[in-house]
Amino acid sequence: MEHRETIQTRLAKLVAERDEAQAARDAAEIRRAAAETEIDDEVVAITKQRAVVAGTIPDDLMKLYEKVRDQSHGVAAAPLLQRRCEGCRLELGITDLAAIRAAAPDTIVRCENCRRILVRTAESGL
Repeated sequence: MEHRETIQTRLAKLVAERDEAQAARDAAEIRRAAAETEIDDEVVAITKQRAVVAGTIPDDLMKLYEKVRDQSHGVAAAPLLQRRCEGCRLELGITDLAAIRAAAPDTIVRCENCRRILVRTAESGL
């Protein structure tokens, strides 16, 4: 009889733990679903923004961008920071930097290592 009471007490405790774990799981699933909805909404918004911006870019540059993007694991343009391509993380050579420095501001320049389009900024080190 005593053994049976011990087992029933243990069973009740395990059932309570199971119910608590199930409640935690259900709450986590609700948070996950909310996060998925938020991410989906953000993707829609960003896709619309991208379409607006892409509409302002000349067709030939957009074609080059898409081609490089396909070849570069989704990243077609990278900033040039302190003489280093942030796409491949390699520092450009003196000759490459001189050519970029000499190029007109509206000239498309590309990294000789990874072929991504380089975005020149004040921090480029040119």
